[in-house]
Formats: sequence, structure tokens, C-alpha cells
Amino acid sequence: MIYFYPPKEEKISVRLEYAGDIVVSYPPYNPVLQGWNIKAFPDGKVINLADNQEYSYIFWEGKGKKSYDMSEGFVVEGSKTEQFLKEALRSMGFTPREYNEFIVYWYPRLMVNKYNLIHFAQTEYAQIAQMNITPKPDSLLRVLMVYQPLTQPMAVKPQVFKPFKRQGFTVVEWGGTEVTDNTLN
Repeated sequence: MIYFYPPKEEKISVRLEYAGDIVVSYPPYNPVLQGWNIKAFPDGKVINLADNQEYSYIFWEGKGKKSYDMSEGFVVEGSKTEQFLKEALRSMGFTPREYNEFIVYWYPRLMVNKYNLIHFAQTEYAQIAQMNITPKPDSLLRVLMVYQPLTQPMAVKPQVFKPFKRQGFTVVEWGGTEVTDNTLN
């Protein structure tokens, strides 16, 4: 999910260079443009210029191969994941709308696991999914939650987040992926 908050109505071009395949997008990803052309509004509303329809955000999902450094993160009981996500995402700088939509999407997948090893990839994510936005945002927050279901807790170094400050034209993106190799169990 990519949210746009310009200080005034603004035409914006979003280009994605992803090390993998985009398997779904909404509004539709334009392969010729390698992205989207939109009009964004201060309240977060987005008009996709290709179909002149209103959206709340841009959504895309990709399939690619990438390993993540899971040595830092959090081990959370599945039943306690909702509260954990609310607190973690709030501390990263997400608004209630953004973290609530994150929780609605991811909590059903996480709550069924006895434990989850959760790592929030930021720099790693930016390397595999480069996003070029014109005009360039003043503030950009991109977070990919990487998780692995666990059958028992394990020790992991807690992850520390840099405070995110919203200034001027702000763009916020979140996503997630499950690590499917079970070498940590």
C-alpha cells in the first residue's frame, strides 16, 4: 500500500523497479510506464489518471526471491500480534488509518501462528523495490514486514526504529512477506 499526502493537489508519477514480478496491482500497474500516473490530494485521496477513478492508495504485490536478515526483530505470540503491530507501527510513524489497514490485512495471517518472528525491513526493501516518485517527496517511509511462523519462542535482538517525521509532501508505503524456509524452527 502506498499513501500520498501532498500539501496541495499534485500530479505525481510513480515508477517501480522491482527485482521480481508484479503479480497484482490496484489501480493497474502500467508496464509501459513501469508505474502509475496519479493526481494526489492532501487528504490522501488518489485519482489514477489512466482511468480517472478514485482510490485510497496504490496497491501492488510482487513475487521475487530475496533473503532477509532476521537477526533483529521481535518474537511475538500469535494472539498478541494485533497489539504489537499497533504499538510498533505507531512508533515508526504510521497514522491510525495506515496502521489499522496494515493490521486488518496482516493480523489474520499472523494470529493463527503460535509465535511469529517479525522483522521490519526498510533499507533491504528499498534495495529490491526501488521507487522513483516525481516530484520527489519531502518525507518517505517505506516498511516491509518480513515474518516467519515459529512453533516456539527464540532469542532475537530487538529492532530499533528511527523516528519518522512527516514534513511537506509525504509518502508512506507498507507491505509484508512470509519467510517460507523453516530453518529457524
